[in-house]
Amino acid sequence: MQTISVNGYDMAYLDIGRSADGSPPLVCIHGSLCDFRIWSSVLGPLTRRHRVIAPSLRHFFPEHWDGVGDTYSIAQHVEDVIGFIEKLDAKPVDLMGHSRGGHICFRVAQRRPDLLRKLILAEPGGELDATLDPAYKPGPSPLAGMIAASAEAIAKGDIDGGLQIFLDALEGPGAWKRLPATPKQLLRDNATTLIGQMRDQRPPFSKADAEAIKTPTLFIGGANTKGTLPKVLKALASNVRGSRTEMIPGTTHPMFEQAPQKYCEIVLSYLAED
Repeated sequence: MQTISVNGYDMAYLDIGRSADGSPPLVCIHGSLCDFRIWSSVLGPLTRRHRVIAPSLRHFFPEHWDGVGDTYSIAQHVEDVIGFIEKLDAKPVDLMGHSRGGHICFRVAQRRPDLLRKLILAEPGGELDATLDPAYKPGPSPLAGMIAASAEAIAKGDIDGGLQIFLDALEGPGAWKRLPATPKQLLRDNATTLIGQMRDQRPPFSKADAEAIKTPTLFIGGANTKGTLPKVLKALASNVRGSRTEMIPGTTHPMFEQAPQKYCEIVLSYLAED
């Protein structure tokens, strides 16, 4: 683990492997309740051919944040990822994000396409506005309500209860109980970040946002993922010009943990293309 100061915050990150063909480093941005450890199942295959750099975002493990303050937001994390890439010794980079991290990477590509060669979005999290979703209704989304209920339980000290609300809403009833001990602990280590996420003020995706992405983009989805995530992926992919979509059979939202070999095959093939 290394650290680098970004926007006044010591950002921890892993820097593993070396690019075999002189290709840019692959920067990996984790999602909600995660940190750089979430990529462990794919680090082996990816680092055989690429330098992989995986930061933990502000207030995630190895920090143990108390959930207090206003320095946790999508906007702050976008600024931090931009600042992080700017400090690397190799630019442009290939940028990959999962879930909330995918949303962050999307916004980085909107703001600073000059920093990127290719973009990989694994089920980016977020909502669609009326230009992409005819059924759009203003006001808090069901996802926001679920995060608020989870955060409320966590703030009261019921860490496992709050995480169960979150995971069961995302993956279906019983998902938390079925989860093995190691990934459960990773979620516990980052539980208080949900308190910050309640104040995320995440802007919805619009048609204009998607059409503004000029970086070559690959979308990856779990073929069995339920809820709004597949809808968001399909809407964005339909409007990001020249983008490609790959669905991994038999997987849900944590597709790179459920099928790491297939996930890496898709990513490595895409990165190898001119």
